[in-house]
Amino acid sequence: MFPSTSPETGRDPWADDTRPGPAGPSRGYPPGPRTGPGDGGERGERTGPRRLRKGGPGRRPDPESADEAAEEVPAVPVRRPLALTVAGFAALLGVGLVLGAQTAGPGHRMPFAFIIFGVQLLFVLAWTMAMRPPALLVVALVSAGMAAVADAAAVQTEIAGLAPLGYAAAGGFVLGVLGQLVRRVDRVRVTDSLGSTLLIVVGVVAFASLIVLSRIPKGTQAMTVCLTATGVALLVARLTDAVAPWPRLAPQVPRGAAGVVAGAMLGTLTSAVFGSYLVGFTPTSAALVGLVTAATAVLADLAVGYAEAGRLMAGEPPTMWIARHMQGPLGGFALAAPAAYAMCVLFL
Repeated sequence: MFPSTSPETGRDPWADDTRPGPAGPSRGYPPGPRTGPGDGGERGERTGPRRLRKGGPGRRPDPESADEAAEEVPAVPVRRPLALTVAGFAALLGVGLVLGAQTAGPGHRMPFAFIIFGVQLLFVLAWTMAMRPPALLVVALVSAGMAAVADAAAVQTEIAGLAPLGYAAAGGFVLGVLGQLVRRVDRVRVTDSLGSTLLIVVGVVAFASLIVLSRIPKGTQAMTVCLTATGVALLVARLTDAVAPWPRLAPQVPRGAAGVVAGAMLGTLTSAVFGSYLVGFTPTSAALVGLVTAATAVLADLAVGYAEAGRLMAGEPPTMWIARHMQGPLGGFALAAPAAYAMCVLFL
């Protein structure tokens, strides 16, 4: 029988010595290290004041919340004079193309071809300076040459069609890429610039589809409806952005959804009004054609704004001021031209 009390009753057994333990190795897991304020553990090495919060212990700032706060980008202000200037340029471009379309007739398409070539040169200048692909001068010269080839093919071919324009666009794209591969400095970036080179070449050739459209029945009336709807849509969209740019589609893009919607709607309404006076059109058919071209133009103009904001956020230096702001209306008309041809062929 063991005694109920130890012979050393009244004495703190661990006052001077450490706590007794088994002499041999422990069968269980070894006790974890004690890292108090006086020990040399990792927690004891932390120095410096801790941030206090109300109703609880101190807490260090969360790095993720700090990164999110650093990533917040202030909204780009909308500049009214700039929006009004771009709206005026879109209106002048639309008026010039509509009046030039009235000069096109059987055997007299060269004046309209010269007008289209002038717009194509503006497109090449604006888009090459804004996107700045490798071998910029080579891409610009090739695009201008393909514009002349496409215009000549649209005027001289016996059967009006888009096949010669497709061949010209493909040839211009190949020549532009080969021109970038010649220099070693440009060869490094040629993979990243394939999209920009393709956009420039295809966009400049797309204007020639208006010459092809003038050679088919109802083509001149269709150009009047489509180009008027496009010009009105771009004009109204930019004017609305100058007055009421809300709701903002993105903080980095100084455009509003109200302008995009209002431009497409008023462009469609204008085409419906024209359709009630032009031979071969009804208000319904003209509204359908105008809706497609007007919506295409305003969306292309909006996409240009997003692309410019993306380049600025990526750290690329801003390009020529006038080229950057001519890019949107020119891109809208370039995309509306083949859309007008497709609607005329398919639905009229």
